[in-house]
Amino acid sequence: MTTSAPITPLNPAEHRVAQQLVDGLSTREIAVRSGLSIHTVREYVRVIRQSLHCPPRCKLQVLMHFVLASGQVTPPATERPAPVLNEAQGLLLRAVAEHSASGDVALAARIAPADVRSALGELLDKTGADDVTQLVVLAHAWGLLGTRPADTVESGAAR
Repeated sequence: MTTSAPITPLNPAEHRVAQQLVDGLSTREIAVRSGLSIHTVREYVRVIRQSLHCPPRCKLQVLMHFVLASGQVTPPATERPAPVLNEAQGLLLRAVAEHSASGDVALAARIAPADVRSALGELLDKTGADDVTQLVVLAHAWGLLGTRPADTVESGAAR
C-alpha cells in the first residue's frame, strides 16, 4: 500500500504530449507539430502535472521523472551504453530527477550547494547528455532510476 494518492491515467492527447516531451520536444515544437496552440499544449502539461501529483512549478526534468516513473510513457530507445556511476553520481542523478531547487538537490545529493553545478557538469559529461532533462530520460532508458518517485512510500506491512 502506498501513502500517495493514486495517479490518474493520462488520456490519449495528454499521453501524446507527455511522450513528445520525453522525446525532447519543447512545448512550442509540440504545438507546431500537432497543430495545437501553445496555450493548449501548456494546459496539457498542467493537467499532466496534476494527474501525476507533480509539484506545479517543478523543473522539466522532475516532470519527466514523474511521467516515466509512473509507467504511462516509455523512454525512447537509446544505443548509448549505460554508464557506471559511483554512489555520489547516483545520488546526484536521483536528486536532480526529484528536486527543482538547487539547495534541495544539494541536500539530497549530500554535497555543498556550491558544488552542484560542477558535479552536474561532470555527470552530464560522463553520460553524454546535453542537459539535465535528457539525463533523466536517458537514466530511465538505462534503468538507473526506479519506477516510482521517492515520495511514494510503501508501508511497513507491504515491504
